Formats: sequence, structure tokens, C-alpha cells
Amino acid sequence: MESKPLETSLLRIFSPLDGLKQENLVALARKAALRDLAGGRLLFKEGDSDKRTYFLVSGTLELMQDNVVIATLRGGTPEARYPITPTLPRRYSARVASEEIEFITLDSDLLDVMLTWDQTGTYEVGELRDGSMPSSDDWMTTLLQTKAFHKIPPANIQAIFMRMQRVDFKPGEHIIKQGDEGDFFYVIVKGKCTVLRETPLNKDGIKLAELGMGDTFGEEALISDAKRNASVVMASEGTLMRLGKDDFRTLLNEPMLEWIDYDQGCALVEKGAVWLDVRLPSEFENYHLQGALNIPLYFMRLKLKNLDTNLHYIVCCDSGRRSSAGAYILSERGFQASVLKGGLAATDLTRK
Repeated sequence: MESKPLETSLLRIFSPLDGLKQENLVALARKAALRDLAGGRLLFKEGDSDKRTYFLVSGTLELMQDNVVIATLRGGTPEARYPITPTLPRRYSARVASEEIEFITLDSDLLDVMLTWDQTGTYEVGELRDGSMPSSDDWMTTLLQTKAFHKIPPANIQAIFMRMQRVDFKPGEHIIKQGDEGDFFYVIVKGKCTVLRETPLNKDGIKLAELGMGDTFGEEALISDAKRNASVVMASEGTLMRLGKDDFRTLLNEPMLEWIDYDQGCALVEKGAVWLDVRLPSEFENYHLQGALNIPLYFMRLKLKNLDTNLHYIVCCDSGRRSSAGAYILSERGFQASVLKGGLAATDLTRK
């Protein structure tokens, strides 16, 4: 199967690819492949667990279970807008009908990371401080008074402060750059920083926010294994404390996240909890848990005021990557939030 050049206009036909920003879709197109497969051949077998996502462009596929054809999928139909049998291990075999098909294949983890990066908001700022909190010149005191740190074991808090590194910066110096891999979680001790997001029309970056003492940033890329979706530059001479990726996950992120399986989630929902789906609307429309609320991850910070602090939210996405970032945002704001372990792909609810 020889790969053909792939245009972003073709990718935009499919969900959730149609929700990606153009620059991210261009990057994904370089990693995706458009291929042909002859009639009678198998695209994949029932029970396969390879992490590939497939979209049918043209032709007809027969979906089989125990060698019995139970459904057909035709390119160009509304049903073909979505990934073919995304649940792993595969619940069905996919066999090409009499004529050849054309299909797109890409790495599932790459797609999930790209979706997460695309949706982690307009900038990476962990607004940990409560707006009603009295101002303090002591950044440690400021952090310790946040709701987020109330969930951290005392031994972890001590280890966090011991392992943080002090770094001094001059005006104009980049702390993180858009597109780089996430490596540190930062706390501003002294000075101010500017958050900039580069766009195709503005390579110098659009100013999104100004951060000061006690503000934090950089956590979302560490949680989701996505790249930085904004740059942070020193606006004045200043000092930051930084915590390495592994220490952040072990000491700060993991204690704040509660992972539960599907059965545990259902039991909690029966007691009044709410499924909170952070995928794109097009993904949500394709399939979702009954009664679930849909707030895409990139809208999370804007929609927090619409959520009930008295409810327990069980955050879900396809794999757990986007939902873990969403649950962290909720937890740092004082919400009770859990993450669906393994994501919706681990349930039996995805479309055939």
C-alpha cells in the first residue's frame, strides 16, 4: 500500500479532524497517510490492538464479527465521517468489499496529543490563586493558600519546595516557547511575565495575558504530553521557581487526580455525579455517555462559572489524556473531579 500526498481539505471532512486549527491540521497531514486497499483484503482484524485510527474516504467496507457481516460502511456517507471502529481491541474485522477502497490512517496517540494541544485553551496559565485571597508578598504562602494545595499531602508539599529550582531572568527572555516540549512547571516569585500566542497572521505573537507574583504556568503540557501552545516572556527582570516534569507529576499532579473505572463512574452517577465530556462537539455527537455534559477542553476555563461546585464531575475523553488536563483545571479551582480511566475507548460505547 503506497502512501499518497494528503491535503488538509480532505482531512477536514472527518471528525474530530475538522475541529483542529489549520496549523495543527497541516502538521497532522505530514504524519497521516492516504492509501488504497484492494477488494477482499482486510483493513484490520477483530481483536487487533494496534493504535491506528482509520477513516474511510471512498469505497465500501464490510464490518464482520465472528466472520459474519453485520454492517457495511460506505465512503462519503455521514457515518464515514468518524473513525472506523475506534475501540481497542477491535470489536470487528473490516474487510474491503468487491472494489478497492481509499482510506486515511494515522497514529492514534499522535492524534490524541494533537487534539489535546489544540484544545488546551488560549494560553497555559494555572490560575491557582483564589480571587478573594488577600494579597501576599510571600509566594510560598500564596501557593499554600490555594485550593489546589489543600489536596496535596504535607510530605509532598515539603518535597515540592525542596525540589524547586530558582531561575533568574532578564527582560525579554523566553521562559517557554510555543511548540516546544513541556519540561517544567513554573511559579513567578518576582517580576512579571507576558503570555504570547503565535498565529499564522501574527508571527510576533498576540498578547494574551500578563502574569505576576504567585501565578503559575506550564502545567497543561506536562499533564497531557502535548507541546507548549503559547510562549511566556519576561516583561521585567524577575525570578521564577520551576519544578521538573517528573516531580510535578508525582508530587503535584497525581495527588490531585482521582482515576476511576467505568463501573465506579456509573455508580457515582447514580448518586448524583455528572459525566463531563471534554472532547469536541463533533466527537460528542458521534457517541457519548448517557446524560453527559459536553464542554470542550479549550472552553473549560471560560465555562467554569457555569458548573456547580456541589457536584462531582467525572471527566472523560477518548483516552484519558484530555480529560486528565480538564480534571486538573477543575481540581485546582476547588471542584470535585475524577478522570475516567482509559477513556471512552475502554468502554463499550463507541460507534461501530
